[in-house]
Amino acid sequence: MSEIPVAPCSGGAAPARVKKPDWLRVKLPIGESYKHVRGLVDTHKLHTICESGNCPNMGECWGAGTATFMILGNVCTRSCGFCAVATGRPEPVDWDEPQRVAEAIHLMKVKHAVITSVDRDELKDGGSIIWQNTIRAVKALNPDTTLETLIPDFKGKKEDIQRVIDAAPEVVSHNIETVERLTRQVRIQARYWRSMEVIRTLKDGGSRTKSGIMLGLGETREEVIQTLTDLRDNGCDVVTIGQYLQPTQRHLPVQRFVHPDEFVEYREIGYQLGLDYVESGPLVRSSYHSEKHVIPGYGRTQWQASKTS
Repeated sequence: MSEIPVAPCSGGAAPARVKKPDWLRVKLPIGESYKHVRGLVDTHKLHTICESGNCPNMGECWGAGTATFMILGNVCTRSCGFCAVATGRPEPVDWDEPQRVAEAIHLMKVKHAVITSVDRDELKDGGSIIWQNTIRAVKALNPDTTLETLIPDFKGKKEDIQRVIDAAPEVVSHNIETVERLTRQVRIQARYWRSMEVIRTLKDGGSRTKSGIMLGLGETREEVIQTLTDLRDNGCDVVTIGQYLQPTQRHLPVQRFVHPDEFVEYREIGYQLGLDYVESGPLVRSSYHSEKHVIPGYGRTQWQASKTS
């Protein structure tokens, strides 16, 4: 298993190296379903956050025949301290991409699809027209497929957010990523309350809303609970909570590996606060088990049943 570097100790000694805990071990991607998805992604020249984001669940999800597609290229205009996606000058917008994504989803015959994107701050519309075109293309060719869209903040521009709302995906997600105190360090160009406002705008527009938080960046228990409270207060329905893993030595170091029991505690707190679905665990990522997040009341019902069994 790979090792993650930590900050050097005082006195100039070489950095210590610690192994990932056992609960962070994942299986290598294998199997025919994995190869099938791999082939479709390559054939249709598609980008996936599974690859660009070094997702630890890629083997499991691709092995089940699902993937999270990333539109608008694979180069982001932002340079977040946690993210493995490349930063730089993106290629021109590919107006044929929406149809290719729709066709790939059709060939995969999936019942639920997830689409995300890089930030395209250099575009006047932030990429929202491509977003709208993609959602509509997917729905036209795959009328029985439910769809989650994990969108950027579009700099808070409501007309861009409205394009996504109007296209009517079943779930619209925007990740808060971390607590308010760490936002400037972790997300750099983003703003905590601007992201909360994005979620509020989505909720007011009638969308089923979702967001995600990473742990292990130096946040406190109280800050995590406050973030969950802020998400609830701004109309968030679904929250995912997972462990931050350092993509490369150039990215922010892991401050702490959070024990699985703590993730269980945050799941309980989230439900107690009134959230509709809380997915919480070390390997949880935004699109993990997302097909379950579409159903209003499902998570809460399962949680309540576990209390009486």
